[in-house]
Amino acid sequence: MGRPRERWIERIRGMLEQAGFYVAATTGARPSSFDLVARRDATLLLIKALKNIDALDADEARRLRELGRLFPAIVLVLGQRSGLSELEEGVVYTRYGVPIVHEGTLREYLDKALPPFLYASPGGVFAHLDGERLRELRLERGLSLGALASIAGVSRRAVQLYEEGQGAEASVVARIEEYFNEPLVRPLVLFELPRPASPGSSDAEATAATAGPPAPTGDALRDGVFRQLDGLGLEVTVTVRAPFDALARAQEILLTGVGSLRTAARRAELLHGIARVAEGHAMYVVREEVHRRTIAGLPILTVAELKRHRGPEELLESIAEREGA
Repeated sequence: MGRPRERWIERIRGMLEQAGFYVAATTGARPSSFDLVARRDATLLLIKALKNIDALDADEARRLRELGRLFPAIVLVLGQRSGLSELEEGVVYTRYGVPIVHEGTLREYLDKALPPFLYASPGGVFAHLDGERLRELRLERGLSLGALASIAGVSRRAVQLYEEGQGAEASVVARIEEYFNEPLVRPLVLFELPRPASPGSSDAEATAATAGPPAPTGDALRDGVFRQLDGLGLEVTVTVRAPFDALARAQEILLTGVGSLRTAARRAELLHGIARVAEGHAMYVVREEVHRRTIAGLPILTVAELKRHRGPEELLESIAEREGA
């Protein structure tokens, strides 16, 4: 990661902290599906920073959405441009179901509680009108659908769709609001938890795939640990391009790393920090015998120690005890 990007991510982190978020960065782990995890009260964010949002492909977006559902957390990409075009402030863009905004849009939302009103879609920039209020105003003025359509410069059917909640082009919205001398645009919800995957979608298929025992990864150590966690009664989801190897859940989140003690030492502070922000737990499982119960606050367990636990409550109690040591 180059220095300009590092400075940009640090600036975003500072903005979030100034707004009262507790933040952890994943700069120590590459590659990673997200760059920052932040919490304020009940709001948990997973943020990916991309200079060019065209770098977000379908697989990366799917992994982000999946992590958002697993925590659960609000997924947000911060971008600066698409191709050679700069992103506009106050506009919400979307790629593969992931919302994307300019840094300035997030800053206004955090500092001034000013939500975005516009969203980009094929064909231009649009906004959602308050359809019910629009219809009330039209009827109060004694306007037919056709008369308002002439004022707005659109078809009669378009006005009917606006009153039903359909989005309208920003220029059309401006003409309608100017005529009625009243704001009619509905603000967009920037911090919105991910919705359950719809049947038949790729996300639904991914969720169904994690409903049973974790799929083999081809790594004997990892597969053995994941089977052990599954056998204890935890729901285990193997992750890709994340700072942890699996996200397990009973009543609480358990972020799990698996590997060598050397790797545990490199990732300990990072993994422990993410778990604290997410208000969950984390552990790292190693094969070799160790004499340290924690590294930088992260509980370290051997495979043999993990096998001695008889249920998720006992395991989480053991991990919490080490975290507090």
